[in-house]
Amino acid sequence: MKIKFLAFALLFIISVYPQQVLDKVVAVVDNEVILQSEVDFQTSIFATQRQIDPKTPGLKEQILNSMIEEKLVYAQSELDSIVVTEEEVNQRINYQIEMFKQQYGSTANIEKMYGMSIDRIRRELRDDVKKSLMSQRLQEKNFGGLQSTRREVEEFFEVYQDSIGMIPEKVSMYHIFRNPKTSEASKVQFRVKAQQILDSIKAGADFSELAKKYSEDPGSAVQGGDLGFVKKGVFYPEFEEAAFKLQQGEISDLVESPIGYHIIQLLEKRGESINTRHILIKIKSDDDADLRTIEFLTELRDSIVKGLDKFESFAKKHSEDKESAPFGGELGTFYLNQLDKNLLDIVGKLKEGEISFPRRIEFAPGSYGYHIVYLKSRVPQHKANFQDDFNEIKKLADEHKRQKEYEKWISLLKEKIFWEIKI
Repeated sequence: MKIKFLAFALLFIISVYPQQVLDKVVAVVDNEVILQSEVDFQTSIFATQRQIDPKTPGLKEQILNSMIEEKLVYAQSELDSIVVTEEEVNQRINYQIEMFKQQYGSTANIEKMYGMSIDRIRRELRDDVKKSLMSQRLQEKNFGGLQSTRREVEEFFEVYQDSIGMIPEKVSMYHIFRNPKTSEASKVQFRVKAQQILDSIKAGADFSELAKKYSEDPGSAVQGGDLGFVKKGVFYPEFEEAAFKLQQGEISDLVESPIGYHIIQLLEKRGESINTRHILIKIKSDDDADLRTIEFLTELRDSIVKGLDKFESFAKKHSEDKESAPFGGELGTFYLNQLDKNLLDIVGKLKEGEISFPRRIEFAPGSYGYHIVYLKSRVPQHKANFQDDFNEIKKLADEHKRQKEYEKWISLLKEKIFWEIKI
């Protein structure tokens, strides 16, 4: 069993995992130490993920070796003056907190699990997150662009073709997506609600408390609407146009975006980045809007089936998926086992060249639309062959080459940076 890199999330978990027994130092790497409790915990997580016995002979030793390698890479990243910004650290911490929420259900549950406030968890995470980002940045710098030549891919396939085994079934898909449009009459009620909240803020009500109570952005509501520091290009253009015009502490009028009405407050500005908080009242579609959307997509499907135009042409004209529409609605090529249940249910019933009837798709909690899916091609499961599966084989060859170079590099680091196992 070969361990290359431990799951990145473990670096976060270990830094706040409650340690209730006295630790002992099991290894020293440069100015860093590795504790027995850290090795035990990462071994437990690794074993659980792979459904193996944590007492498997040699497993703890392999985990310890991987942890030593991580510390060596961090030490070298310091020597190479690798820099990560506070914004990058904050974004990664926010991401991990969101992962914790999905895992434990709420902020309160996270605090209960780790026996500390969410603010303290963020502080505890900061140092390890920064170190991990620096290590990751250095590895990307050294190995991110490393690729195999065609000859190297051929040699890799000759050696490992029996190990590659079967290539799973894969499909190439396109879609046309439409978001149900609420009528102007229906939108009035949502605007009135947002205006009432804005009036309360102007009258002195606490922005944070109102965000927690009323905002329909689940990612920020629990933080009092705080969205953290971001640069331009992350939010809807309507949101950004209003937010970047605000002065520090200033609160916007109602701002309408494709998802609803925002009340925005600028908390701080640093160069090209801003930290805002907001309260979102979503514009929810009505039954008529859903029906109109389904009918529109059905008409498009009928027109394509009758040969009036190609699917790609209609997607460019009518799809509201901004990422795929310019490419004719192309979603990409995926292994069947990579698809979520919604797409799997659709594609599983289609033959090559067929188009589905309109189906509802949820792309975020409380946000949905409808789409028709075109199955352009289907490649059945088959034994890997060099001609048909070159791209997949090259990815494996590239990873193999990077791993070999990484191992050589680690050997060099072990010669130049102090490290010692204490057990």
